[in-house]
Amino acid sequence: MGKVKYILKNSGSLLGLLAMFIVFTILNANFLTLNNLSLISMQTVYIGILAIAETFAIVTAGIDLSVGSLIGVTGVVAAKCMVAGVPVAISILAAIVVGGLCGVCTGLAITKLEIAPFIATLGMMSIARGAAYILTGALPVSGLPQSFAVIGSGRFLGIPIPVIIMFALALIFGFILLKTKFGRYVYCLGSNEDAAKLSGINVDMVKIGVYAISGLLAAVAGVIIASTLVSAQPSAGLSYELDGISAAIVGGCSPLGGVGKVREAIIGAFVIGTLRNGLNLLGVSSFWQEVATGIVIILAVAIDTYRRKRRSGKIA
Repeated sequence: MGKVKYILKNSGSLLGLLAMFIVFTILNANFLTLNNLSLISMQTVYIGILAIAETFAIVTAGIDLSVGSLIGVTGVVAAKCMVAGVPVAISILAAIVVGGLCGVCTGLAITKLEIAPFIATLGMMSIARGAAYILTGALPVSGLPQSFAVIGSGRFLGIPIPVIIMFALALIFGFILLKTKFGRYVYCLGSNEDAAKLSGINVDMVKIGVYAISGLLAAVAGVIIASTLVSAQPSAGLSYELDGISAAIVGGCSPLGGVGKVREAIIGAFVIGTLRNGLNLLGVSSFWQEVATGIVIILAVAIDTYRRKRRSGKIA
């Protein structure tokens, strides 16, 4: 009985996802088909990768609003390099380096200039989006090599490569967050920053590392999107940061910091992706889909607040 109670307490997002699958399967016979499940996975890739990035930021009691714009500018950087004749692998590396450097700059603004994460990442969001438009003249970058398209549209053992990349990143960064010293520092910082400082943790370096990771992951998502489209759109990733934040929170990340896991953020991403896919199949308009997503987010935060109050003894 205790084990069942533990599962119900700690697997709310997974149970919610399973409930969605049951409901949508009953309501639409096309939902539980191989093609549609593959479509859900592909639609969830970008949300999932950004959810990993947001998990690191939110666990530190921060947030990253710049990831959507970083998708746009890093995809443009990779495309511009390829069009200029730079090998595909080096072009991808250049995009990832740019994403990481943008994350480092954000981290420096937060730590050295003492700017709140919300404002610092909002500023980087504007800078990165503007840079994408400046580099392209607001026009898409096309003429990319077909070998680059394999990343976004190829398959390995029948599984889409972007899906494999998402789960590989989830394993890597999930391990970093749960099993490494850096990951423990991230949790300590989010739980109590003053205590972390008194414990001798270099809080500034941890924050810079967190936003560097966020930038790197956004760049990977940017490369995948550019590869899928075989072109780079300066508007790519518009508002995607909201999807990443939503997925992380639905997956159990507390906006107050100190709580969150990568695997649960991935489940949260699938909750968002499945909800939108199922509502699409039912013919629900995109406007009502946004309403439904908002309701799910509010419920997730309300549940987190209830748990914290119960844990602190404020609720019997």
